[in-house]
This record gives sequence, structure tokens and C-alpha cells, in this order.
Amino acid sequence: MTTGNVTREPGKSHEESILSDADALASLSDASLVERSADGDTVAFGVLIRRYGPHMRAYAARILGHGDGDAEDAVQEAALQAWQRIDRVDDPERVRNWLFRIAANKALDRLRRRHPHLDLDAVVDASDDRPVDEVVSARLQVQELARIVQELPDGPRVVWVMREIGGASYAEIAEATGMSQAAVRGALARARRRVLERMEGWR
Repeated sequence: MTTGNVTREPGKSHEESILSDADALASLSDASLVERSADGDTVAFGVLIRRYGPHMRAYAARILGHGDGDAEDAVQEAALQAWQRIDRVDDPERVRNWLFRIAANKALDRLRRRHPHLDLDAVVDASDDRPVDEVVSARLQVQELARIVQELPDGPRVVWVMREIGGASYAEIAEATGMSQAAVRGALARARRRVLERMEGWR
């Protein structure tokens, strides 16, 4: 891993120079940071991870379950993999979604290690295909929503988080979880319906 374009200014330590360079790059677009990172600029990559790291941690924690200490480790693994593959980003302007997909995969890996025989597809009632009448309103209390989502079974929770928070497509969720797209749709409908039922009092 190279040190990128860090130039030490007179009178400044190496660490201070890195922080100074990071501040200078903080205003760059995601696409510019991806381009610089792909060229080996570790400072640019660090700015990118600082920009989205907290969101990745929250995302991984919701997949794994509330207060799960594995989320931090999952994000560290995701950041390492992202650095190794940053030159493969197809759409630099959507790097946030790309980072979220890697974080989700690392979180799912840990979820499977915790439950070696976990079959995410098995917790989905595929025959239950009632439509969801409406989406969660922006007026709903965020903390209550988060609590309710954490109480969902693993399968529906993972699908809900990846779709509603990560913006993943049905195909991407199916690939990450090993579920069929039909099962993904069923799990999402079930999760959305449960969330809506529990949030009814906040409407």
C-alpha cells in the first residue's frame, strides 16, 4: 500500500502532513476520490472511508443485530477488501452503494459463522405474498423504527436493511444471501408489513 500523494511540509510531522492532505481532499467528489484511490493514493481512500465508514458500521450492525460488536470488524474487513478492489469500481459516483454491498457481504459472512446452519431462505414464508399497501412514512420515529427492524428474524431483517437502507437490487440481495429473487421479494414484503404493523401507532 503506497502513501499516495502525501508531501510533508517543513515543520510538520508525517501524521500532520497526512491530516493536512486529508483536509485538502475532503471537498472532492466521490468519483474524484475513487480515481485517486485507484491510482494508489491512500490518503484519498482514507477520506472516502471516513466519509462512509460510520454509515457502513450502522448498516452492518443492523444486518447483524443491534449492538453487535462484530459490525466494527466487518467494516474493517470491508475497508480492506475495498482498498484491494477500488480499481474495479464500475460507477465511481455510486461508490457508496458499492461500499455498502461489501459491508453487507462481510456482515453476512459473520452472521453465517455465528449460525453455521442458518438458511436465510428457510425463515421466509414464500406462500405469504400479500402486497404492502404503503411505505414507511418519513414522519415515523427513527429510533422506534430501528428497534422494530432489529427485532425482525434474520432473513427478513437482512433483506429489509439491504433494500431499504443500502438500496440494493433484488438480484444483488439474492446473490449476497443465496436466496432466490422470489424469496427476497417475499421476505421484503413480510418485513415491510411487520414494520408497518408495529409502526401503526406512530402514523
